[in-house]
Formats: sequence, C-alpha cells, structure tokens
Amino acid sequence: MQEVSVIIPNFNGKPYLEGVLRSLEHQSTDNFEVILVDNGSSDGSCEYVSQFFPWVRLIRLSENFGFCRAVNEGIKASGSPYVLLLNNDIEADEYFIEEMTASIKRHKKAFSCAAKMIQFHDRTRLDDAGNYYCALGWAFARGKGKDIHSYKKEEKIFSACAGAAIYRREILDRIGYFDEEHFAYLEDMDIGYRARIFGYENWYAPKAVVYHIGSGTTGSRYNQFKIRYSSRNNIYMLYKNMPFLQLILNLPFIIAGFGIKILFFASKGFGREYLAGIKNGFQISQKNRKVPFRFRYLFNYVKIQLELWINILRRFFG
Repeated sequence: MQEVSVIIPNFNGKPYLEGVLRSLEHQSTDNFEVILVDNGSSDGSCEYVSQFFPWVRLIRLSENFGFCRAVNEGIKASGSPYVLLLNNDIEADEYFIEEMTASIKRHKKAFSCAAKMIQFHDRTRLDDAGNYYCALGWAFARGKGKDIHSYKKEEKIFSACAGAAIYRREILDRIGYFDEEHFAYLEDMDIGYRARIFGYENWYAPKAVVYHIGSGTTGSRYNQFKIRYSSRNNIYMLYKNMPFLQLILNLPFIIAGFGIKILFFASKGFGREYLAGIKNGFQISQKNRKVPFRFRYLFNYVKIQLELWINILRRFFG
C-alpha cells in the first residue's frame, strides 16, 4: 500500500492533463499512487490517460457528478493513510508530495495541509496561501496576487484549498467526506470548517509548491455557474455549520456581507445569478442536516467565532 493517494478530478480537462501528470512523474518520492476520477468527459480525456499514462488508476463516472462526488469516489477507492487532492490545471514542484506529507506528519492534530499555490502564468505572484472565512460570510484566498516570497512560515489557517491539499484519511472517516450537495465551490471550506468544529487543525505548508492555471474547468473567474453555486453553497455552509445562536450573533455581519456581494455582482452583470443562488441555498438548507451541536465542542465554536471576527481584519488589511 502506498502512503499517499493523489486524487485528480477531471471533466473535459484533456489540455491540462499532460502538465499535471508529467509533474507527478518527476516527484522526489515514489511512495504514492495517482487516481484520476473522470466526470463523464467527452473530450477523450480517459483515452488519452490510458494511452500515455497507463500507471494512472482511472475511475470513469457516467456523467458530471461534480467535484465532490468525484473526489469522494477517489477517496473510497484509495487505501492510503493520506489523501492528496489536486486540480487538473496544476503543475507540481518535484518536492511537492514529499513536503506535503512531511508537513501533515509534523502536526498531529492536523486534518489538512494546504500547498503554496503560485500563479501559473505569472510565477512571481501567489494564487493561494491558505483559505480564510470571515463573519461577513466571505471566503477568501490569503495572499492572492502578492509576491511569492510572502507567507514563508508554516502556520495554521482556517481551511485548505482542495485544489492542492493533503488530508488525513482517518479523520475523513470520522467526520465524513466532502458534502456532495455542494457539487462544486466552497466544499473545501465546508469540510475544513467541519474539522475545526471537531477540534482538528488546518495548516499551510509553504515548501510544498504548485503552479495553478485557474478555472481550468469552468473557464473564467466570473461566470453564471460559478457565481450561482458559490452564493448557494455559502448560504448552505453557514446554515449547516453554525448553531442557531451563532447564526443570530453573526446575522448583522452576514447581511452586510451578502449585501455588498449583491451590489458587486450586479455591477458585473451577475446580480440575478447571485440572488438565485441565495434562494437556492435556503432551499437546499431545508432538506439537509446541520452538523449536530455538542457541548463538548463549545470551546471549538468559541475559537472559530473569534477567528471569524479577526478574519474580517485579515480580509481588508492582509
């Protein structure tokens, strides 16, 4: 059995597959397997992988079930103690897997570790140095657009970006896998938030480096699908992870945050899609269960709440 299972979800991502798979061929360690889960691609992705990368374990799904279902299928098919999720539009540094594994091993309470993600087309700029969530209901990538020499310290973060993150399998088995109701977007924030409720930690591993193209599947930074699912999933994530009293406590911030986002996306021509996502978020919340509140986790909720307030300052002042 390999120590790490690298799981790559794919949907019509054939143009990116050579880059990510070649970079995995040149890793400094060989103690890993690669599982590519294809979401019913029609661009010949599976045939390409079978022909040129026969060492990759291929799982073919009949249709596009979304990111969460794809990675869950990969996790279920793996048997390694560590699961490393990797987007198809990424190229990994040769020490990437070695550094990710070493980082999560160093931190015994770590549920996940996030890589240092650098912009593929401008390698002087960061793409993501750990994800944060704040009381305004905003998720944001720390360090986006900043110089790559920023954020050199290995430190705790709110959650890891699942585009390049390693997870401890035994904790996944305990707290549950990715919530397939999300389909895509904020699923990594949701599972990182859930782990925090249970008392686990998420860390940033600056020596584990990847180069990220970005929007390799959806095609652009702002589009109807992405905006609608992001607002939908944000409502659902708040409902699911916050006890009722915590929701009431944060309600003024949440209303302000969503109001600002509505104005922002309206200015981009996507106001209707953002509002439709909010409506859909309330609808799916009614049919899904919340994370059960347990008094033994009360201190964890308090720590999370303090971070949600502090992260407002982080969002505006870095």
